[in-house]
Amino acid sequence: MRSTTKLLFLFLLAISIIAAGCSNNESTGGNNEDYEPVVTEPGTFPIVEEEVELNVVIPSNSLVRDFETNEFTKWYEEKTGVKVNWEVLPEEGAQEQLNLMLASGDYPDIIMDASLTPAQLRIYGENGTFLALNDLIEEYGIETKRMFEEMPLVEDVITTPDGNIYALPQVNECFHCTMPQKMWVYKPWLDELGLDIPTTTEEYKELLLAIKEEDLNGNGKADEIPLAGQYNGWHADIAAPSSFLIDPFIYSDTHVVNGDVVVPWDKDEYREGLAYIRDLYQEGLIYEGSFTQNGEQYKQLGENPEPILGTAVSAAPSAFSEQQGRMGDYVIIPPLEGPKGQRVSFYLPDPVTRPAEFVITDKAEHPDVALRWADAMYQEEITMRSVLGIEGEDWKQPEEGALGLDGNPATYELIPRDEPIHNNFWDQTGPSLRTAAFRAGQVVVPGDQEQILWEATEQYEPYISEEIEPMPKLFFTEEESNRLAQLEQSITEYIEEMTAAFITGSSNLESEWDQYIDTLNQKGLEEYVDIYQKAYDEKYK
Repeated sequence: MRSTTKLLFLFLLAISIIAAGCSNNESTGGNNEDYEPVVTEPGTFPIVEEEVELNVVIPSNSLVRDFETNEFTKWYEEKTGVKVNWEVLPEEGAQEQLNLMLASGDYPDIIMDASLTPAQLRIYGENGTFLALNDLIEEYGIETKRMFEEMPLVEDVITTPDGNIYALPQVNECFHCTMPQKMWVYKPWLDELGLDIPTTTEEYKELLLAIKEEDLNGNGKADEIPLAGQYNGWHADIAAPSSFLIDPFIYSDTHVVNGDVVVPWDKDEYREGLAYIRDLYQEGLIYEGSFTQNGEQYKQLGENPEPILGTAVSAAPSAFSEQQGRMGDYVIIPPLEGPKGQRVSFYLPDPVTRPAEFVITDKAEHPDVALRWADAMYQEEITMRSVLGIEGEDWKQPEEGALGLDGNPATYELIPRDEPIHNNFWDQTGPSLRTAAFRAGQVVVPGDQEQILWEATEQYEPYISEEIEPMPKLFFTEEESNRLAQLEQSITEYIEEMTAAFITGSSNLESEWDQYIDTLNQKGLEEYVDIYQKAYDEKYK
């Protein structure tokens, strides 16, 4: 079924490229040298002298009742002078419908929030279906250029190797998401043991042994769990190819060092990390259910009537605890130092959550209007209105003395809604700019998870490596993209399977390591690295 869908997509893509190539000469908008701009002075409102209509296609948003009658839609129409004719695709099958629209040539002025891949951006950009926005940004993109100046990484992420920008992004600089591999420890037990927070892999093992051997919950049973995780959780999977306990030995994901793409999974240091985790398992320090349990079961461990969970791996403590329960009793363990001195934070610095949030097609009669309409959404006032809602209904000015996540005076306070579905704002549909400072301005109740995560992540920041470059978002050809998807699925599934097998002992790490390496190579690990290296070199060398 999956291969059939992929063949259909490739067939439709080929048709669309041919159709786009035939129709480019008839295109108006950005390719028309006789076009007379209809926008007002950049930075002013409304953005047009007379009303202009834009045709926009988006997938449905399950939290937004109706984009046409939405309060933000009406507010923004009045502010900009631009009326939107919406085409809302059903959430189920939206991507397939968009592919059909592009293949047939029957697509609107603007494609928004559509999860277009870098390969699609590149293909449709190079054949003229999607307009290159560079000149429009230079002339009209006041907010976009300001964003690029303050956050250069954003511009880098959305720029193709040939130097063009075919889409405007949605930016959400989630501070705690940049360092998501975290370990937590139950502070009351740490205090009872008289131990400091561990800083090395050996100190961490000593802590686990103490949790196992002491009756810390005082119930006379050996039911304390030194370490647990969750299968397929958000950085909560102990047997994942990339994990907190591997990082002290080798950076546990694809990365770049001195311009060379590096994968960890075939390196001796990765084997040493597996041996360390295996030894923890063999000594009964890792909960067996960690490799199979779901989120509900994980949380039951953390919120057991009697405390039983000593340390837990997860990007957020809500994976194993409740805010009204034991969440506040767990504190962060910063990155551990390995036996060779490596102490590094797993780092994902990219703040671009949706690189292709806003695309202008060659159907647009007024690409200048479209660019200005999207560009203004990066203003803080408009981002607040589109993402947070109406002041006084969805958010309010904070009381004097209220603090934000970073301990500075808060700038806004969210008002809880009775129902999740609403019609006041777009709820993260469309371009928006939420910097770390913007997010930090939200009022938080002491002990709120957002505050816990902010303070925890601050302890990870000093261990960001200067030598290791996390793999950036890259632009691949369609052929490379499809091949990479096949390789990643096969390689990742195999690494997950063997990592769990090596840790639990169902496969022998020493005697079967060479066979594991051979199988990785047979599955195309070298080709995987080569595809990444070629794309990296194309953009950065």
